[in-house]
Amino acid sequence: MTLGSRLLPRRALLQGSAATVAASALTGPWVAPASAQAGFPSRNMKVVIPTNQGGGADRLARTFDDYWAKLIGRPFEYDFYPGAAGQVGYELYVNRRDRDGHNLLFGNMGPEMIMYALQNPKYKFPDDFQYFCRLDVDDSVLFVRAQSPFKRIEDVVTEGKRRAVNVATSRIPHPASIGVLALGSATKSRFNLVPYAGGNPTMVAVLNGEADVGVLPGANPIAMGERIRILTVFNDNNALAAKMGNAPSVNKVFGTRIPDLYSSRAWAIHTEVISKYPDRFKLLNETAPKVFNVPEFRAEYEKTGAPLESVQYGDRDVCTKYALAMVDLAKEYRSLLTGKS
Repeated sequence: MTLGSRLLPRRALLQGSAATVAASALTGPWVAPASAQAGFPSRNMKVVIPTNQGGGADRLARTFDDYWAKLIGRPFEYDFYPGAAGQVGYELYVNRRDRDGHNLLFGNMGPEMIMYALQNPKYKFPDDFQYFCRLDVDDSVLFVRAQSPFKRIEDVVTEGKRRAVNVATSRIPHPASIGVLALGSATKSRFNLVPYAGGNPTMVAVLNGEADVGVLPGANPIAMGERIRILTVFNDNNALAAKMGNAPSVNKVFGTRIPDLYSSRAWAIHTEVISKYPDRFKLLNETAPKVFNVPEFRAEYEKTGAPLESVQYGDRDVCTKYALAMVDLAKEYRSLLTGKS
């Protein structure tokens, strides 16, 4: 098995459950479903986000729930629990939130499943929770501030052969972190990962020159416009090339075989709810895809500055396959991420 086959092909993921979304076209979008009127949800939906407030997950979840809440008849409330690369939030959600369908988790599957594989927490996937609605697909990139002396990714690698290049990242267990470490291993260049606990702090560290370069999912750097330059993409098929300054794929430049590396945010629910309250899960599972067909949602998302093309629905099967593939990827690159053989 090649490294690239560790993850599902990106195109297949983007097309996952397209038929389901098409079949979910809204005909009366703001009428609460009968099951909601019959008693669920009976109170506001509570959401755990395992990262800081104000980050990409927060913005995307709130933009989405503006329209999802109208479909299920209840608003959403949020609690943020950053820490231990996301483990704190997951532990709290699994162990301290009622398993009755009123409690959801909104997570970034890529980095948080890498964390799961590396840190071996007490909760289990998919026994304790399952992702059921993916919202986006966001390719990992390496970027610099506009004034950086690095003009091409080759310049960064050349400098990495001379000295350790400081690389800002939102957290060590992350697909983007795997990308730059794998590049260093393949080219015999040195990269020193510096975690900044979130995408916004990572961007600031690069913009103010505290870090030489940064690695993140592409939506954040794209939103910064001309203040940054994206130098390479960790995906062989760069669907957003026009918005990334036509940055080349890392494999095209260096002839490497680094797998496609991207993040995907998704809604998750206690596994027990799926079996114990199937009607409640059915309501959530069937209404969430309908949001993707609401023009107002797509317009609001685009206002965040993130590329609209990254919005891609994925059902529970797509989410589970991706999450398990990320566990395999973390095991493959464990030595690079932990510094242990």
